[in-house]
Amino acid sequence: QAQLVESGGGSVRPGGSLRLSCDAPGFTVDYYAIAWFRQAPGKELEGISFIRAYDGNTYYVDSVKGRFTMSRDNAKNTVYLQMNNLKTGDTAAYYCAAGNSAGWDPDLYNYWGQGTQVVVSS
Repeated sequence: QAQLVESGGGSVRPGGSLRLSCDAPGFTVDYYAIAWFRQAPGKELEGISFIRAYDGNTYYVDSVKGRFTMSRDNAKNTVYLQMNNLKTGDTAAYYCAAGNSAGWDPDLYNYWGQGTQVVVSS
């Protein structure tokens, strides 16, 4: 059964780094568009990055450009989100999602992980 499992969340100080992993047993990750979304308390779900299946190109929302890097390890069937220079505004639950089409709309993605919490606080 296809599933996505996020890990790597935690608590860090502003300026710190975390690397989130999205393991995808049952998937072949390079066959799917994979995205990272986040949801802060009281706010809507926000797409922050995605990787296209056919060419591996990555896209980022402006608020994380230059700080976050999304990558894909096809051999491990895992997608990563390296987060550097974290800010308090990055505090949220982070989710990975997979679907047949890439984009910012959550409805494009059929498969979702359970989420991992990131807290950035001094």
